[in-house]
Amino acid sequence: MFSRRNRRRPKSPALLKAWERLDEGDVQGALRQLRAAADAQPAQSLGEVALVVARAAGASGFDDLQQAAAALAEQPERAQKLYDFGYACVERGVSYLAIPALREALRRAPGSLQALRELVSAYEDEERHREAADVLSAHEADFADWPDRYLLVFNAVLAGDLALARRQHALLPDPQEDLWRPARERQNRVLERAASAAEAAPLDASDLRGWQYVLGGAVLGTLSPYGFDAGMTGRYAYLQDSPDTCLQGLLRLKAVLAAAEVRPRSVSLLPDRDSRILGLAAAEVLDLPAEPFAPGREDTVVLAYDLNETLRAGEGPVILGQLLNRAPGQVLHEHASSWTDTPAVTPDSVTLLHQAATAPWGEALRQSADGGLERGGADDRPEAEIAADIVAADPTPDAGDGDTPTDPVERLTDFVTAVRGTWLQGDRTRVKSSGPVRSSRFH
Repeated sequence: MFSRRNRRRPKSPALLKAWERLDEGDVQGALRQLRAAADAQPAQSLGEVALVVARAAGASGFDDLQQAAAALAEQPERAQKLYDFGYACVERGVSYLAIPALREALRRAPGSLQALRELVSAYEDEERHREAADVLSAHEADFADWPDRYLLVFNAVLAGDLALARRQHALLPDPQEDLWRPARERQNRVLERAASAAEAAPLDASDLRGWQYVLGGAVLGTLSPYGFDAGMTGRYAYLQDSPDTCLQGLLRLKAVLAAAEVRPRSVSLLPDRDSRILGLAAAEVLDLPAEPFAPGREDTVVLAYDLNETLRAGEGPVILGQLLNRAPGQVLHEHASSWTDTPAVTPDSVTLLHQAATAPWGEALRQSADGGLERGGADDRPEAEIAADIVAADPTPDAGDGDTPTDPVERLTDFVTAVRGTWLQGDRTRVKSSGPVRSSRFH
C-alpha cells in the first residue's frame, strides 16, 4: 500500500523540492525544505505535507510517524488524523511539522483540550511562545487552571509579556495535586525575579542580562562585543576562548559576589579537566582555598568551564543530581554556557553565552602552512600551569566591532545589587528556551 502512495508526488513546488531531496536519498535536506515550506502551506495542502513526511519517516525507520503521516495523507480532513500526525511529529522531534496540523485539528475540534495542549507543546519546542500564549488566551473559556492557565503564564513570560503573565498568575489558584506544586513555586520565583530585575533593567527585547536572570536566576557577566545589532544581541555564535576572557569572567564573578554580599569560603573543583583548570585560577583570583567538589558543601563557589561537558563526563549523572538542589551559600558559576543546548542544570552565574566554544587549552583552529585552517593539538601541560596563565592574562574587554552597547562592570554590579534579594533561591531547573531576546542560530 505504501509503495502505491510512494508513487504519488506533491503538487506544491516547495514540497516538490523536498520530494526531490528524498529521491536523492537526502532525508536531512528534505527536512530542511519542509521546515522552510510546511508552515506556509495552506490547510488544504496538509495531505501533501504528510505524503512527504511519510516517505521521510519510512526512510528513517520511524514507523509510528510513517503510519500517522500515511493516514493523514489519505484523510487530511479528519481532525483525529491531524492530531495523530502532530503528536507523532512532536514525539520525533520535528515539532515544526506538527504545528500546522495541530492548528487545523484545533480549528476542526475547537473544544479539544488534547489538541490545544499538544499544539502548545509544539510551539514551546520551537520557542514560538507568543503564539502559544495567544492560542491559550483564545481558549481561556474552555481550559483548566492546571495545566492550561499555568502554561499561559509560562509562555507569556517567555514571550516577554510580563503584564499578561501577572494578570493570569493572579487568577491561578494553588494546585490541588502535589505534581504541580514545584511548578507553582518556580513560577512564583520567576515573577519575583522579574520584579526585582525591573528595578535595574529595561526587560525589553534586547535586555539579555535581565531576561537571563528572570527566566533562570543566572547572572550574566559579559555580553559578546560582536554582532549585537546584527542578530546576536549579546550572545556568541562560535568562540575561540582565551585566557584573557577567562580572567575577565572571574573578575566579574568576584564583583558579582561582592555586590550580592555573598562571602564564599572555598572554591569547589568539579572533576573534568576544563573545570579544574578554571577552578584553580578562580581560587587565586578570589583568594580562596580550592577543594575537590563535595555534594552539600555550603558557602562555596562551584566552578564549571562548560556544564554540558561536566555533565557528559564519567561522574556527570551523579553530579547532576547533586547540583540541581543548591546547598546554602553555594554559587554555581559556569564560564562558557551553551544557549542553543542549555545545560541540564541552570547556573547561578555565567560569564558568556555561546553556540560553540573551544577552551583556550583545547584543540583550537590555526592557520596551516598552506594558508588553510587546521586543528592543533590540545595543551597538555599540568592544570596548575594553565591556570597560572589565566591569572596572569589581560582582562581588558575586547573592543569588538564597536556596535555593542558599553557594559562596564558598574552596570553589572548595579544590576546584582537590585536583584540580590531574589538571587540563589530555589532549585536550578533547566531553562530550554532562549526567551524573549532572540539571537541568530548557525548550523
